[in-house]
Amino acid sequence: MTVTPAHAQGELEYVALGDSAAAGPLIPTQDPNLLCLRSNRDYPAVAAKALQAKLTDVSCSGATTDDLANRRFGILAPQFDAIKPSTDLVSVTIGANDIGLFQTALSCINFLPEPVGISCADRFTAGGRDQLAEAVDAWAPNFGQALDEIQKRSPQAKIVVTGYGTYVRHNGCHPIQPVWARDANYLQSVMSRISLHSKEEAAKRNAVFVDFAAVTVGHDICAAPKDRYLEGLIPTTIAAPLHPNAQGMVAFGNAVAAAANGG
Repeated sequence: MTVTPAHAQGELEYVALGDSAAAGPLIPTQDPNLLCLRSNRDYPAVAAKALQAKLTDVSCSGATTDDLANRRFGILAPQFDAIKPSTDLVSVTIGANDIGLFQTALSCINFLPEPVGISCADRFTAGGRDQLAEAVDAWAPNFGQALDEIQKRSPQAKIVVTGYGTYVRHNGCHPIQPVWARDANYLQSVMSRISLHSKEEAAKRNAVFVDFAAVTVGHDICAAPKDRYLEGLIPTTIAAPLHPNAQGMVAFGNAVAAAANGG
Protein backbone atom coordinates (compact mmCIF):
# COMPACT_ATOMS: atom_id res chain seq x y z
CA MET A 1 0.00 0.00 0.00
CA THR A 2 1.44 3.36 -1.02
CA VAL A 3 1.98 5.98 1.67
CA THR A 4 -0.49 8.82 1.23
CA PRO A 5 -0.46 12.09 3.17
CA ALA A 6 -2.91 12.19 6.06
CA HIS A 7 -3.23 15.95 6.05
CA ALA A 8 -4.82 18.42 3.70
CA GLN A 9 -1.69 20.02 2.30
CA GLY A 10 -0.66 16.83 0.53
CA GLU A 11 3.02 16.91 1.59
CA LEU A 12 4.28 13.66 3.05
CA GLU A 13 5.58 14.21 6.57
CA TYR A 14 8.36 11.76 7.45
CA VAL A 15 10.04 11.42 10.85
CA ALA A 16 13.21 9.33 11.21
CA LEU A 17 14.15 7.91 14.61
CA GLY A 18 17.13 5.83 15.58
CA ASP A 19 20.81 5.40 16.30
CA SER A 20 24.04 5.64 14.31
CA ALA A 21 22.93 2.96 11.86
CA ALA A 22 20.38 5.54 10.72
CA ALA A 23 22.36 8.73 11.39
CA GLY A 24 25.54 7.91 9.47
CA PRO A 25 28.35 9.23 11.68
CA LEU A 26 31.26 10.88 9.81
CA ILE A 27 29.65 10.50 6.36
CA PRO A 28 29.97 13.93 4.71
CA THR A 29 28.27 16.30 5.26
CA GLN A 30 27.53 16.23 8.99
CA ASP A 31 24.82 18.24 10.74
CA PRO A 32 26.38 21.37 12.34
CA ASN A 33 25.06 20.13 15.68
CA LEU A 34 27.73 17.49 16.22
CA LEU A 35 26.10 15.95 19.28
CA CYS A 36 24.42 13.34 17.07
CA LEU A 37 27.01 12.88 14.31
CA ARG A 38 24.20 12.84 11.75
CA SER A 39 24.82 13.00 8.01
CA ASN A 40 22.64 14.73 5.43
CA ARG A 41 23.27 11.64 3.29
CA ASP A 42 21.95 9.09 5.78
CA TYR A 43 19.25 6.63 4.77
CA PRO A 44 16.37 8.84 5.99
CA ALA A 45 17.62 11.61 3.66
CA VAL A 46 17.84 9.16 0.76
CA ALA A 47 14.35 7.80 1.45
CA ALA A 48 12.86 11.29 1.87
CA LYS A 49 14.26 12.36 -1.49
CA ALA A 50 12.86 9.27 -3.20
CA LEU A 51 9.46 9.84 -1.57
CA GLN A 52 9.54 13.63 -2.08
CA ALA A 53 8.79 13.89 1.61
CA LYS A 54 9.37 16.58 4.21
CA LEU A 55 11.91 14.99 6.55
CA THR A 56 12.39 15.54 10.26
CA ASP A 57 15.48 13.49 11.05
CA VAL A 58 16.18 13.10 14.78
CA SER A 59 18.30 9.95 14.52
CA CYS A 60 21.32 10.25 16.78
CA SER A 61 24.54 8.28 17.01
CA GLY A 62 24.79 6.43 20.30
CA ALA A 63 21.06 6.56 20.94
CA THR A 64 19.35 3.83 22.93
CA THR A 65 15.67 3.00 23.09
CA ASP A 66 15.40 5.13 26.24
CA ASP A 67 16.54 8.16 24.21
CA LEU A 68 13.37 7.94 22.16
CA ALA A 69 11.43 9.09 25.22
CA ASN A 70 14.09 10.97 27.19
CA ARG A 71 16.57 13.80 26.70
CA ARG A 72 19.91 12.57 25.38
CA PHE A 73 22.86 14.19 27.16
CA GLY A 74 20.21 16.01 29.18
CA ILE A 75 20.03 18.49 26.29
CA LEU A 76 18.55 16.99 23.15
CA ALA A 77 14.78 16.67 22.99
CA PRO A 78 13.34 13.15 23.12
CA GLN A 79 13.13 11.74 19.61
CA PHE A 80 9.44 11.05 20.13
CA ASP A 81 8.82 14.80 20.30
CA ALA A 82 9.30 14.99 16.53
CA ILE A 83 6.22 12.82 15.94
CA LYS A 84 2.99 14.77 15.40
CA PRO A 85 -0.61 13.72 14.73
CA SER A 86 -0.02 14.82 11.13
CA THR A 87 3.03 12.57 10.65
CA ASP A 88 2.53 10.17 7.75
CA LEU A 89 5.64 8.00 7.96
CA VAL A 90 8.00 7.02 10.78
CA SER A 91 11.15 4.93 10.39
CA VAL A 92 13.08 3.54 13.33
CA THR A 93 16.41 1.72 13.70
CA ILE A 94 17.37 1.07 17.32
CA GLY A 95 18.59 -1.57 19.76
CA ALA A 96 22.32 -2.18 19.26
CA ASN A 97 23.39 0.45 21.79
CA ASP A 98 21.01 -0.93 24.39
CA ILE A 99 23.35 -3.89 24.76
CA GLY A 100 26.61 -2.06 24.00
CA LEU A 101 27.22 -4.00 20.81
CA PHE A 102 29.81 -1.62 19.34
CA GLN A 103 31.97 -1.90 22.46
CA THR A 104 31.46 -5.65 22.42
CA ALA A 105 32.67 -5.83 18.82
CA LEU A 106 35.84 -3.95 19.73
CA SER A 107 36.48 -6.45 22.52
CA CYS A 108 36.46 -9.25 19.94
CA ILE A 109 39.52 -8.00 18.06
CA ASN A 110 42.38 -10.49 17.82
CA PHE A 111 45.14 -9.57 15.39
CA LEU A 112 46.84 -12.94 15.72
CA PRO A 113 45.22 -16.27 14.76
CA GLU A 114 43.89 -18.73 17.31
CA PRO A 115 44.87 -19.69 19.94
CA VAL A 116 46.89 -16.54 20.63
CA GLY A 117 44.25 -14.37 22.27
CA ILE A 118 40.87 -14.59 23.97
CA SER A 119 37.58 -15.44 22.28
CA CYS A 120 34.80 -12.96 23.03
CA ALA A 121 32.24 -15.64 22.17
CA ASP A 122 33.72 -17.85 24.88
CA ARG A 123 33.70 -14.94 27.32
CA PHE A 124 30.07 -13.96 26.75
CA THR A 125 28.76 -17.54 26.78
CA ALA A 126 30.77 -18.81 29.73
CA GLY A 127 28.95 -20.94 32.29
CA GLY A 128 26.23 -21.98 29.86
CA ARG A 129 24.65 -18.52 29.64
CA ASP A 130 24.67 -16.24 26.63
CA GLN A 131 24.86 -12.80 28.22
CA LEU A 132 24.21 -10.83 25.04
CA ALA A 133 21.33 -13.03 23.90
CA GLU A 134 19.71 -12.53 27.30
CA ALA A 135 20.23 -8.77 27.03
CA VAL A 136 18.61 -8.68 23.58
CA ASP A 137 15.64 -10.74 24.78
CA ALA A 138 15.16 -8.38 27.72
CA TRP A 139 15.28 -5.37 25.37
CA ALA A 140 12.55 -6.60 23.01
CA PRO A 141 9.51 -5.65 25.18
CA ASN A 142 10.94 -2.14 25.59
CA PHE A 143 11.11 -1.81 21.83
CA GLY A 144 7.53 -2.99 21.55
CA GLN A 145 6.47 -0.28 24.00
CA ALA A 146 8.32 2.28 21.88
CA LEU A 147 6.33 1.22 18.82
CA ASP A 148 3.12 1.53 20.86
CA GLU A 149 4.10 5.10 21.73
CA ILE A 150 4.70 5.94 18.07
CA GLN A 151 1.22 4.65 17.22
CA LYS A 152 -0.28 6.60 20.10
CA ARG A 153 1.31 9.86 18.98
CA SER A 154 0.49 9.40 15.31
CA PRO A 155 -2.28 6.81 14.83
CA GLN A 156 -2.40 7.29 11.05
CA ALA A 157 1.33 7.05 10.40
CA LYS A 158 2.89 4.14 8.58
CA ILE A 159 5.72 2.73 10.70
CA VAL A 160 8.79 1.23 9.01
CA VAL A 161 11.05 -0.73 11.34
CA THR A 162 14.49 -1.75 10.10
CA GLY A 163 16.86 -4.43 11.23
CA TYR A 164 20.65 -4.22 11.12
CA GLY A 165 22.89 -5.33 8.30
CA THR A 166 24.92 -8.44 7.64
CA TYR A 167 28.05 -6.89 9.07
CA VAL A 168 30.28 -9.91 8.67
CA ARG A 169 29.83 -13.02 6.57
CA HIS A 170 29.94 -16.57 7.96
CA ASN A 171 33.33 -17.29 9.55
CA GLY A 172 34.52 -13.74 8.88
CA CYS A 173 37.74 -13.00 7.00
CA HIS A 174 40.60 -12.95 9.50
CA PRO A 175 43.12 -11.31 9.23
CA ILE A 176 41.51 -8.81 6.79
CA GLN A 177 39.12 -8.04 9.62
CA PRO A 178 40.85 -9.07 12.87
CA VAL A 179 38.08 -11.16 14.40
CA TRP A 180 38.29 -14.92 14.72
CA ALA A 181 35.77 -17.00 12.77
CA ARG A 182 33.74 -18.12 15.78
CA ASP A 183 33.70 -14.61 17.21
CA ALA A 184 32.54 -13.18 13.87
CA ASN A 185 29.70 -15.70 13.80
CA TYR A 186 28.78 -14.87 17.39
CA LEU A 187 28.71 -11.12 16.79
CA GLN A 188 26.54 -11.50 13.71
CA SER A 189 24.20 -13.84 15.59
CA VAL A 190 23.66 -11.14 18.21
CA MET A 191 22.98 -8.53 15.52
CA SER A 192 20.57 -10.92 13.82
CA ARG A 193 18.82 -11.56 17.14
CA ILE A 194 18.15 -7.83 17.54
CA SER A 195 16.76 -7.72 14.00
CA LEU A 196 14.57 -10.78 14.62
CA HIS A 197 13.02 -9.22 17.72
CA SER A 198 12.52 -5.95 15.83
CA LYS A 199 10.70 -7.86 13.10
CA GLU A 200 8.53 -9.72 15.61
CA GLU A 201 7.55 -6.58 17.52
CA ALA A 202 6.79 -4.80 14.24
CA ALA A 203 4.57 -7.67 13.08
CA LYS A 204 2.53 -7.55 16.30
CA ARG A 205 1.60 -3.96 15.45
CA ASN A 206 1.18 -4.26 11.68
CA ALA A 207 4.30 -2.17 11.12
CA VAL A 208 6.47 -2.80 8.07
CA PHE A 209 9.87 -4.46 8.54
CA VAL A 210 12.83 -3.79 6.24
CA ASP A 211 15.54 -6.44 6.34
CA PHE A 212 18.87 -4.62 6.04
CA ALA A 213 20.63 -7.97 6.52
CA ALA A 214 19.36 -9.09 3.12
CA VAL A 215 20.33 -5.78 1.53
CA THR A 216 23.93 -6.13 2.72
CA VAL A 217 24.67 -9.74 1.75
CA GLY A 218 27.91 -9.59 -0.24
CA HIS A 219 28.47 -6.00 0.89
CA ASP A 220 29.73 -6.68 4.42
CA ILE A 221 33.03 -5.64 6.00
CA CYS A 222 34.80 -8.56 4.28
CA ALA A 223 33.82 -7.44 0.78
CA ALA A 224 36.19 -5.57 -1.51
CA PRO A 225 36.26 -1.91 -0.47
CA LYS A 226 34.35 -0.81 -3.57
CA ASP A 227 31.54 -3.23 -2.74
CA ARG A 228 31.15 -2.49 0.96
CA TYR A 229 27.98 -0.99 2.37
CA LEU A 230 29.42 -1.37 5.88
CA GLU A 231 32.90 -0.32 6.93
CA GLY A 232 35.34 -2.50 8.83
CA LEU A 233 37.65 -1.69 11.69
CA ILE A 234 39.68 0.59 9.41
CA PRO A 235 37.24 2.39 7.08
CA THR A 236 38.09 2.65 3.39
CA THR A 237 35.69 5.58 2.84
CA ILE A 238 34.74 8.51 5.07
CA ALA A 239 32.48 6.78 7.58
CA ALA A 240 32.72 5.50 11.13
CA PRO A 241 34.27 2.08 11.74
CA LEU A 242 31.74 -0.77 11.82
CA HIS A 243 28.99 1.50 10.45
CA PRO A 244 27.22 2.04 7.13
CA ASN A 245 28.99 4.15 4.52
CA ALA A 246 27.39 6.49 1.97
CA GLN A 247 26.91 3.68 -0.54
CA GLY A 248 25.19 1.60 2.10
CA MET A 249 22.92 4.47 3.05
CA VAL A 250 21.76 4.76 -0.55
CA ALA A 251 20.84 1.06 -0.55
CA PHE A 252 19.11 1.33 2.82
CA GLY A 253 17.23 4.49 1.88
CA ASN A 254 15.96 2.97 -1.35
CA ALA A 255 14.80 -0.11 0.57
CA VAL A 256 12.94 2.04 3.10
CA ALA A 257 11.33 4.13 0.36
CA ALA A 258 10.21 0.97 -1.44
CA ALA A 259 8.71 -0.40 1.78
CA ALA A 260 6.94 2.89 2.44
CA ASN A 261 5.41 2.63 -0.99
CA GLY A 262 4.39 -0.97 -0.46
CA GLY A 263 7.11 -2.41 -2.66
